[in-house]
Amino acid sequence: MPLEIIPAIDIIDGKCVRLNQGDYSRKTVYNENPLEVARMFEDMGLKRLHMVDLDGAKAHHIVNYKVLETVASGTSLLIDFGGGLKSDEDLRIAFASGADLVTGGSITVKSPETMLSWIQNFGPGRIILGADVSNRMIAVSGWLEDTGLEIMAFLEHWSAKGIEQAICTDISKDGMLAGPATDLYKEILQKQPELFLIASGGVSSLSDLMELEQKGIPAVIVGKAFYEGRITASDLQRFLK
Repeated sequence: MPLEIIPAIDIIDGKCVRLNQGDYSRKTVYNENPLEVARMFEDMGLKRLHMVDLDGAKAHHIVNYKVLETVASGTSLLIDFGGGLKSDEDLRIAFASGADLVTGGSITVKSPETMLSWIQNFGPGRIILGADVSNRMIAVSGWLEDTGLEIMAFLEHWSAKGIEQAICTDISKDGMLAGPATDLYKEILQKQPELFLIASGGVSSLSDLMELEQKGIPAVIVGKAFYEGRITASDLQRFLK
């Protein structure tokens, strides 16, 4: 299977931004019109979009649902949406605004019973597990809090609860264009071969994408490398067949 490329749009104040290692003080605004960016990705032949509500992550509830609505109604991209989703009402708003899937991150640690109810009520196919990792340990609350949970045990636990997709972000790599944590992803898939694992963080070049594909990683989120022109539309052609 070819590697699925999933572009990322992170939203602050309705604008398309990127952070370095999740640090809000190290923010770059790339475009004030997220719909324009989403349509650019769609024109490249990409089918899916990873959208993160960074204001929502700070506020602990959904904030930029109007941006989600605009992008969902203005493109045919399959959108997975995350950032601060904490309640059933947040999920209801996200799905009503056009999200196809939502990502639960901190909620998996802070309120696992809520995450379980989402899987049961909305179906495991619509809920993505967010697994942010620092030194093989799960980190939550904008990566500020180490949970003491080891990544392999965490993924095994939630796979047993029905989770089918997981986004695994190596915090040390995110926004740094220093290459992805390929060895970690390969190890995860050896232990969880049925998991649709989405790599995230560090992708800087076509060679990074090729390495992930060679290791059998199903999908990868690409953000900064697109915005800074390190990966181009022509680079993607081999993955879009």
